Amino acid sequence: MTLAATVAAGLFSLTAVPASAAPTDGAPAGPRDAQACKDVKLTGSLAVPPVGMAVRQQVTIGPDCKPLLGPARLVPKSGAEGAAAVADSAAAGTTSGAVASGTRQVRSRSEMYDCCNIRMTGLYTTSSWAADGTAVTSVSTDATQEWNREPWNAGWSLKSSGKSADCLTDCTVSNNDAHAEFSYQGIFDPSGAWYANSHHSYVTLKADGTASCRFEVELKHSFIGWNWQRGCE
Repeated sequence: MTLAATVAAGLFSLTAVPASAAPTDGAPAGPRDAQACKDVKLTGSLAVPPVGMAVRQQVTIGPDCKPLLGPARLVPKSGAEGAAAVADSAAAGTTSGAVASGTRQVRSRSEMYDCCNIRMTGLYTTSSWAADGTAVTSVSTDATQEWNREPWNAGWSLKSSGKSADCLTDCTVSNNDAHAEFSYQGIFDPSGAWYANSHHSYVTLKADGTASCRFEVELKHSFIGWNWQRGCE
């Protein structure tokens, strides 16, 4: 399946909405006195692509603190992992992303980068579920977090995290939620009061073997040029 054909088939559902993105005064040190933005919220969703593929998308904070939505890119999953996924799909008889029975896995990623393309914070999930075509029979979701540290025990820190699911067995749909909140205290703000990032990732798993990823990011303060990178595979 080509990228153009996949997009035409309606694989992607995309939005990017700032809850409140207004310039602020009195900001701590920023990149070359760039315009600061306050209380930015970004949202979006991606359908799980064909087996062996991954979908990636970037959203950049642009002029006037408005989000600039980049294209959704369909790329091959790398190396042995992608080849193994294709082999498993063939064995399970996958057609157009759906399976009559068997076990599948979907991964999501939500990463926030600064204007120098340094990853500040990230939330990652891996969900495995078994389905028989009419019901989800088992679900397991793991969530991990990563964040950037600076010398002298400074930088970003994980403040809190968690995960939940509304159904783990005998259901037509299982909705899985993971979240992580990060704080910052370091060279750009010694007070620790200015920056905070929160990530929310929602993965929907269905009895027919299909799935989708939905994301939310909230930024207490940010700058033009920061970018959010999200993915589903």
